Amino acid sequence: MTGEPLPVTVIGGYLGAGKTTMVNHLLRNAGGRRLAVLVNEFGELPIDEDLIEAEGDNLISIAGGCVCCSFGSDLTAALIQMAQMDPRPDHVVIESSGVAIPGAILLTVSLIDGFRPDGTVVLADAPQLRRAAVDPYIGDTILRQLRDANIVLMNKSDLLGETELEALDLWLADTAPQAARIPSIRGAVAIEAVLGLGAEPLASSAGGHADKLFDSIVLRPAAPVDCEALAARIAEGPYGVVRAKGYLRDRQGGVRLIHVAGNRWEVTPGPDDARPGLVCIGLREGFDGSALVALADSA
Repeated sequence: MTGEPLPVTVIGGYLGAGKTTMVNHLLRNAGGRRLAVLVNEFGELPIDEDLIEAEGDNLISIAGGCVCCSFGSDLTAALIQMAQMDPRPDHVVIESSGVAIPGAILLTVSLIDGFRPDGTVVLADAPQLRRAAVDPYIGDTILRQLRDANIVLMNKSDLLGETELEALDLWLADTAPQAARIPSIRGAVAIEAVLGLGAEPLASSAGGHADKLFDSIVLRPAAPVDCEALAARIAEGPYGVVRAKGYLRDRQGGVRLIHVAGNRWEVTPGPDDARPGLVCIGLREGFDGSALVALADSA
């Protein structure tokens, strides 16, 4: 592999922290940089439709010379493919899953010839973070993510008052003292603040995932549904869902993108050709997939 090593940044954070929104923001504000975004599946990272120029089997071409690549389980092969592209990307961004340990991913990158770790950015759901960090099931994962970060984005900071935000900042200074802390709203941050850090991987505990704690199900109701009512019931009901995202057709004939994160939810218009399906993820203990199926079929 010839040329200077390609810099690689890992974007991590727990389910629903706002990674997708941040990546779309970076693509919109790349400032002439050719970014390559790597994700496990396109369904996990819905690139804003107006950015897409062309789609192939595992590659999306994005306005401004950027690309989005689906790598499945073979990160090394996808990175090598990126480095061989012409024109070559200027920077690679890996969007890790919500239950991954991003420092372990960057450590893997450091072992691949032709690539240079550039840092780890972890998004934190500011209103939920301190409660989630002491949760007996997910708290360890969240703390490990934070302690791998070079930068922590205190996302959704507009949902906190000034005093609450200051308290969170102090808590993060104690919990993840190695990380710079930046408040953000909808993942909006200057690209210069998160790319070009030149940071090596921090010491990361063994193991890259905490996914054994989780179950998931894809809801595909046979008939159109009341998307707002369904989202609200998933968020507020006793189904054990910590994150839900996907497209469903509503009773008016349109397609809606549903987001659920904790007890918050949002429904927005989606593209007519979107593949239907609502992915629901929850802690294995307390996750009620059969009840979710019944809920979706009756919505």
